[in-house]
Amino acid sequence: MEEQLEQQVTRGLAPQSAPHYSAPKQYPFPTEVISLPSKGLCYPESHPLSKGEITIKLMTAKEEDILTSTNLIKKGIHLDKLLESVVVEPGVNVNDILVGDKNAILITSRVLAFGPEYNVTINDPVENEPVEYTVDLSKIKIKEVDDSKLNRQNEYDFTLPVSKVQIKFKLLTHGDELAINKDIEASEKTLKQGNEITTRYRRLITEVNGDRNLGTISTYVINQLLAGDSKALRKYMASITPDLDLTFDYVSPYTGEMEALRIPFGMDFFYPTE
Repeated sequence: MEEQLEQQVTRGLAPQSAPHYSAPKQYPFPTEVISLPSKGLCYPESHPLSKGEITIKLMTAKEEDILTSTNLIKKGIHLDKLLESVVVEPGVNVNDILVGDKNAILITSRVLAFGPEYNVTINDPVENEPVEYTVDLSKIKIKEVDDSKLNRQNEYDFTLPVSKVQIKFKLLTHGDELAINKDIEASEKTLKQGNEITTRYRRLITEVNGDRNLGTISTYVINQLLAGDSKALRKYMASITPDLDLTFDYVSPYTGEMEALRIPFGMDFFYPTE
């Protein structure tokens, strides 16, 4: 256990120390300080998360109510409400939290509440047969990115390789994701089709050839952004986005070979039934 905790501290995902309890005069509930994948480098220096860590509340029965609320699950907002409940860092608006940092908060909350073992059913890549497997969530690592490419304005330059258009973009926050989801839902109701890619680009692209007008950006995304440029932009964004490496080493019981697979996040991830 001590060795595992030491590994978690080194990675910066899990607690920086053994779970401790804040003084009653500070918080009337148990808390933990965790490190963020962004290291705070994408927030202004005046922002409370610029120090690269955040105080979260350990999940209690209140959070269990959130995770099992049929109404919240039906609306698809139970994890949003969970995030709002566990983030207790003074001065932090959860909408400002980068998506990668949000992932670290939620997954660490799950590990602290229910332990690192996550039982899943996956299809073996070779045999295509269902396999019961236990993923060790304590082995999740923070994705390695070049910190020198990050900045506190959270705005980045990129030249689209096909059209040579100069753009600026930002890394998305939790608030951006909420807005994107609402836009997609509205579009599906009115247009009867999904537009996730263009909706996401309209939120993350902040400038096109020096023009920051939202109408100009929207028109460009819908009518002029080439597929080749779109693919290149997604690849570059992924390379600099602080986040967790949400893969695990799967060893096939049929072949004995190891392969990196993405962790499947089912309904019981945050509230295991067993």
